[in-house]
Amino acid sequence: MSEIQTRLDPAALAQLYGEARTFSHWLPRPVAPALLQELYSLVKFGPTSANCQPGRFWFVATPAGKERLRPALAEGNVEKTMAAPVTVIVAYDTRFHDLLPKTFPHVDARSWFEGNAELIESTARRNSSLQGGYLMIAARALGLDCGPMSGFDAGLLDRTFFPDGRYRSNFLCNLGYGDRSHLHGRSPRLDFAEACRVV
Repeated sequence: MSEIQTRLDPAALAQLYGEARTFSHWLPRPVAPALLQELYSLVKFGPTSANCQPGRFWFVATPAGKERLRPALAEGNVEKTMAAPVTVIVAYDTRFHDLLPKTFPHVDARSWFEGNAELIESTARRNSSLQGGYLMIAARALGLDCGPMSGFDAGLLDRTFFPDGRYRSNFLCNLGYGDRSHLHGRSPRLDFAEACRVV
């Protein structure tokens, strides 16, 4: 590979961004377990602060798993989540720093966090959010569609899936092959001048 990376071609950019949409309706096509492993094999390379990698991903892909998830969902998210082949619980590990000797061995990074609950929480939530974003882009790159959601009872979900309290949910993302026949027109996006400054 050259020292200066080349741009992706327009078709690839369209798949990741321009033509990608948030889906609420799904085709009856399963997502292969091997594809979920391939998905994580890409996600894990996304950068996080001090390579802390606090994101944890529960792929809810069975009828029994979906029924465990159902009570925590906001009413408007039940039908689309039950229909999606996979729902990812994007969560974070509140003991992520225990693994820093492996993931960031250059210094004693674990000591930065031990006993500092506020720093642990803010670092874990921020970086697991990044990793959730990487997951959606990687899913699109592999031909999957996404439906991210924040409408759920986090306390109930965490008690159901993470009863020991170590992991905490951040957001949910449905995965599968979206049914484009149900899409509405794309909602407006902010222009550069509305959202950006060059300083």
